[in-house]
Amino acid sequence: MSQSDSDGVTLSVRAAEKRDAGRGVARIPELARRQLGVLSGDTIVIEGDQRTVAKMWPADSSVPENVVQIDADTRANAGVHVGDSVTVRAAEQSTIREADRVTLSPPPSLPDGQRKVAEREASKHLRNRPVRAGEQIRVDGVGQEPFRVVDTTPTGDVRITSATTVRVVGADSEPATESVSDSATSDGDSADQPSGRTASGTTADRTPASGPTYEDIGGLDEELELVREMIELPLSEPELFQRLGVEPPSGVLLYGPPGTGKTLIARAVANEVDAYFETISGPEIMSKYKGESEEQLRETFERAHENAPSIVFFDEIDSIAGTRDDDGDAENRIVGQLLTLMDGLDPRGEVIVIGATNRVDAIDTALRRGGRFDREIQIGVPDEAGRKEILEVHTRGMPLAEDVSIDGIARRTHGFVGADLDAVASEAAMAAIRTRPTDADERESWDRDPTVTKAHFDSALASVEPSAMREYVAESPTTDFSDVGGLEDAKATLQESVEWPLTYDRLFEETNTDPPSGVLLYGPPGTGKTLLARALAGETDVNFVRVDGPEIVDRYVGESEKAIRKVFERARQAAPSIVFFDEIDAITAARGEGHEVTERVVSQLLTELDGMRENPNLVVLAATNRKDQIDPALLRPGRLDTHVLVGEPDREAREKILEVHTRGKPLAEDVDLDWLAAELEGYTGADLEALVRTASMNAIREVATAYDPEAANEKADEVVIERRHLEDAREETGRA
Repeated sequence: MSQSDSDGVTLSVRAAEKRDAGRGVARIPELARRQLGVLSGDTIVIEGDQRTVAKMWPADSSVPENVVQIDADTRANAGVHVGDSVTVRAAEQSTIREADRVTLSPPPSLPDGQRKVAEREASKHLRNRPVRAGEQIRVDGVGQEPFRVVDTTPTGDVRITSATTVRVVGADSEPATESVSDSATSDGDSADQPSGRTASGTTADRTPASGPTYEDIGGLDEELELVREMIELPLSEPELFQRLGVEPPSGVLLYGPPGTGKTLIARAVANEVDAYFETISGPEIMSKYKGESEEQLRETFERAHENAPSIVFFDEIDSIAGTRDDDGDAENRIVGQLLTLMDGLDPRGEVIVIGATNRVDAIDTALRRGGRFDREIQIGVPDEAGRKEILEVHTRGMPLAEDVSIDGIARRTHGFVGADLDAVASEAAMAAIRTRPTDADERESWDRDPTVTKAHFDSALASVEPSAMREYVAESPTTDFSDVGGLEDAKATLQESVEWPLTYDRLFEETNTDPPSGVLLYGPPGTGKTLLARALAGETDVNFVRVDGPEIVDRYVGESEKAIRKVFERARQAAPSIVFFDEIDAITAARGEGHEVTERVVSQLLTELDGMRENPNLVVLAATNRKDQIDPALLRPGRLDTHVLVGEPDREAREKILEVHTRGKPLAEDVDLDWLAAELEGYTGADLEALVRTASMNAIREVATAYDPEAANEKADEVVIERRHLEDAREETGRA
């Protein structure tokens, strides 16, 4: 940070925090705040190529001392981009007058019938906001595109108050255009403008930027920085590369699961750097006529050169640039044409190619070398902090109730990508609309001031599941350890193996300890192995991938191994997650004793388990009642290294299991669970569940056979499960 003059400091522009987008806020560090002598909420002047005003708020202590954080609208109003330098001054608070009237010009997308709504929302959301004629501002609750301040009364820098009249006029209104020039020049503010520009020139000609901005991208700050340095520098400072004697980067390949924000990043970068943007959607350029697809590619690159600096964006590039082979004549020609065009790019770096794909391995290798796609950037599944940022973006203009915790939702959405979280926010809003009051007056009142509550988000989370897991997660486990009677040692071992690495990650890191990578539950049938796995998934609230052993096996060579690879790939994308192999003995027979298909599956499984050390948020659970049939290589340390015996329950455990299965049932006073548990030596958890169910059926049968259906249903509250019902059930199950 440098002192530019007696009352200003020079700071470097950085993107705003996600929650500040559209609020006209500039966050500056404490040192700059002291030098300027301003307090939180004061108006400051920001001078770049143009001059604008904003409300000062303190920056977080982690922000460097030479940085000012401003959003896309404020950057556009100041005529700067991220990375540019601006001069920040303290505004004379006495010169910031209260506005009597502010006139806004709406974006073209706003329907005429929405202007009154826009005026009402602007009056509410722009209160205490400093503005000046010619600036662009966004209004919460009225679309995503910015409005333009056409005119203010009085002229100059003003603050909108509760007494200000806000009008929205036609976008092409002639009087509005005249008033811009008047307001920008009549108060003598032209002296404050940077040299070489007049006030009327900087305001009347400015077109509000629309489209995604850096503040619309959550959870991808590091990836965005990599993309920016690869794209912004070659476009904005090509001479820098000439002085260094190197060719600027010519292409960036963004890859990762669907919905993580690859296309959004490309559009935001194009919007922020003021570059010409050409989009090519793979399937659109395919033509049945020979040579036409290649011609479309050539024409696209010619337009990009004519309008340089420009970005050519290939969405789903794998669909037109797949690996060349003998069968795909058209695809081979398109790849060949693309290689030629990318090699022939202007060496000044004024045309950058961005590709996006979720199938990076399907792209022809010739494209993935230096000079073509110079850098490959993975856009992965966001972590908890990233999910919080994404949710802040999507709930930015949403009227949230006090009981809504963005942190809590972020913790519950393991494996959700940006598109999934967008769906959660949209579904919560729809849930709020569905629960509107039915009374006309109450509904009208609600429509004016709607609220989205925690219950609406709970409903949304129940209906939206991670897109990466849809093929595998039929249902999210609702079982937890309270539904599992006994098995205390097994529960403790599972918690240490799965919950602790997620909850106490710092302890594992500081002690340099690798958590267990796999847990094998073994024991007789019916003892609760599968139930334990489901309860663990419900307890930890992580993604649960269940794989039944036999469904992996396929008669075609390579398909079984491919299925295993796909399961682990999806689980890694949606980590933290649990992969649960039920009846694992069906696919992991000892090699040399089973079928050749299972031998290949075992080899693939060994490879995947060895590779799991790279991802501590992935745990494999397996269950079997035939441990001796499993290949020994799977059972060694580093693979399924924790073995948990789930044996027949003892008396105390049987009593707890009976308590679980009789929970909520109308038991007679003569039913003594302690006595019953002592009598049922040798019963497993499944046997006890069957016993209680049979006793319930016996009690129901007595009423159902004695009365007609209507009378029987009326006597439902009189049904009681007595001791004799349980004794009869014991005889029926054949274990007496």
